[in-house]
Amino acid sequence: MTRNEFNAFCSGLAHATHVVQWGNSDVWKVGGKVFAICGWSEGADAFTFKASDLAFEVLREMPGIRPAPYLASRGLKWLQHFEPPGLSNDELKNHIVASYDMVIAGLTKKKRAELGL
Repeated sequence: MTRNEFNAFCSGLAHATHVVQWGNSDVWKVGGKVFAICGWSEGADAFTFKASDLAFEVLREMPGIRPAPYLASRGLKWLQHFEPPGLSNDELKNHIVASYDMVIAGLTKKKRAELGL
């Protein structure tokens, strides 16, 4: 997946908003909370997403995937696809949607109602 494909995919998720921060990273949020990030890892695109406990345990051992720098070091279950082989485009999209869904589930009832979710 390229950065442009990542941004196009994330922009299609309901109520997703985009900001550029942290050294030119594309940061995607829903309800003001981050669900996906595309930044650089040694000159290549790196895709970061929130993971379930099970996904974190299984995927962090796969080649091309690691606990997300900074986020995982703070005890958060975030992964980064940073080099091949990693995940296929479809698998990465599925994990981005799962991250989006987890972030929505963590929003207050009031915030979800404001967004119509």
